[in-house]
Amino acid sequence: MIEFLNIDNTAFSILGYDLSYIELIGTLFGLLSVVLAARANILTWPTGIINEVAFFLLFYQVQLYSDMYLQVYFFGVTVYGWYYWKNQTEENSVDTLSKKWRLRIILILIITTILSGFFISNIHLYFPRIFSQPAAYPYWDALTTVSSIIATILLSRKIIETWILWILVDLISVILYLLKGINLVAIEYFIFLIICIAGFIYWKKKL
Repeated sequence: MIEFLNIDNTAFSILGYDLSYIELIGTLFGLLSVVLAARANILTWPTGIINEVAFFLLFYQVQLYSDMYLQVYFFGVTVYGWYYWKNQTEENSVDTLSKKWRLRIILILIITTILSGFFISNIHLYFPRIFSQPAAYPYWDALTTVSSIIATILLSRKIIETWILWILVDLISVILYLLKGINLVAIEYFIFLIICIAGFIYWKKKL
């Protein structure tokens, strides 16, 4: 079972790229979860849980530690979002942020990205037994992490600005994952980018 979860355990090869089982599972369920979210379908949450478990294991093995810890947070918000959507009185209701809250979120995003980036860039010094190698691209990784945290909260409450943050996350993530050689995940995030744009348009009409 442990070998099955190893990134070096190849499911099959595509054009010379060895695709691991763990990357395949995380990618497929992540893609499905985002498609369902764009359609405001509650099944986005259970499919998201499978994606989060797979990507937690994947990101640990490629030293993207911010993304790894992010999956733990995602799991918690997924449970909350699942509960909130299930108990909504208006199934397709969509809301938006006030200008005041938009400015607050931008400020929070900047400050927490700087603090998180500094911590992650030194995490191999703080916990050398766990993290034997330095984090890759710590500040960019931190930016996607913080943005994803905020975006997931907004998604769980069906607030349309979630898609603006997800678009930012997807743009940066495509580049990061290509640089780290997990090409299928990079392709997945490019598809996410397209879906997020479609999701924004779809939710805008509902709003």
